[in-house]
Amino acid sequence: MSQQERRLSLGAFLMNYGHHIAAWRHPESSKVRPIDLAFYKDCALAAERGKFDMIFLADNNSIPLIGDLRTNVSFLQPEALTMLSALAGVTSHIGLTGTASTTFNEPYSLARRLSTLDHISGGRAAWNVVTSTKDAEARNFGSAALLEHGKRYERAEEFMRAVTGLWDSWEEDAVVVDREGIVFADTDKIHRVHHQGEYFRIEGPLNMPRSPQGRPVIIEAGTSAAGQRLAARTADVVFTACEDKAEAIRYYQRFKSLLTEYGREPDDVKVMPGLLVFLGESEEEARESRQMWSELILPEAAVKYLSQLLNTDLSGYPADGPLPDLPKEGNSSRAVMIIETAKRSGMSVQELGRHYAVARGHMTVTGSPDQIADMIEDWFRSGACDGFNVMAPLLPSGLERFVDSVVPLLQQRGIFRSEYSGRTLREHLGIRLR
Repeated sequence: MSQQERRLSLGAFLMNYGHHIAAWRHPESSKVRPIDLAFYKDCALAAERGKFDMIFLADNNSIPLIGDLRTNVSFLQPEALTMLSALAGVTSHIGLTGTASTTFNEPYSLARRLSTLDHISGGRAAWNVVTSTKDAEARNFGSAALLEHGKRYERAEEFMRAVTGLWDSWEEDAVVVDREGIVFADTDKIHRVHHQGEYFRIEGPLNMPRSPQGRPVIIEAGTSAAGQRLAARTADVVFTACEDKAEAIRYYQRFKSLLTEYGREPDDVKVMPGLLVFLGESEEEARESRQMWSELILPEAAVKYLSQLLNTDLSGYPADGPLPDLPKEGNSSRAVMIIETAKRSGMSVQELGRHYAVARGHMTVTGSPDQIADMIEDWFRSGACDGFNVMAPLLPSGLERFVDSVVPLLQQRGIFRSEYSGRTLREHLGIRLR
């Protein structure tokens, strides 16, 4: 695809009060009710008004230590697919992406829920595929600890094969509804799955017809080596975390070339890093805003949140000392990123905590609307990404400001749509069903 034909993709990543760890302390947060449908409706409609490709909801199955809840609200999220089902009824075009773990779900029930979301939304569903990373989640599902990292990925790969088989168990034209001939469906076009693997045994078929997109869009993180290979085989979108443009370009080129090993084209998968935006009418105003946000971070909250990301209690280590030696093997890709950053930068535990409490390793940009648009266009045209998952420090106001001030500039520059040209998420993204 030529540069002229390429179009920027934008997602809106929604996170309770906002993406900044201290969003709940911001004076404007008193207006936010982070589990209410009205809050998510306001966010979704703002993103749809901005012609975003999709909204994106994270999810989890545990909370931090009870003592951490005094300062940490990162756990506070509704069950993603339930909330998205409600939002399907109050939106008309925007894609609806929900996170669900392959570690603590079953293929048949999750395939059914996602297919239902795709049906009721008219083809706008997407699944953010994750493996669980916290032992606390395992303890909520009857296990003492998580499966070993490699086993979690083996289960994830088999899980996805099973789900895909279930979605494909009905051919597109299987439903006939011939009332005179008394034929509801052509049974030759409905197939058993007969999946028998190490982790799952599923007979199938799915108990509902093929959904509008054929299959919901698949989104994955694709940061670790194992994650990249899984994404190259199975993903439609890769949601990455990268703070450096040169590194992002290297990742983009490496990942796109990896697709050919699996018989896929570079345009078959979109690469969309996270982008946390501190936006002001001028650069000075934006920097003042970022400084205000920084002052809201309690020192203890930063260290506790870093402990959560690393799945390791750091409270017994000096806050002004270095990060202790932690194993990379078996850890999450986000934890590995933090460990590598600590060694490269020499930042203390406290400094790392404050850094990752802001954007969790995603890129942070501060500036005026023109400066933000310049950066987005530069990364897009330089081949560092296909778009961004926009992360507002405070919601919904931060997203609304981005829609009103940055999106029009991207439209004027000819890299982002002014109107939706399709109805399904695959059409928005320009992603074909393989």
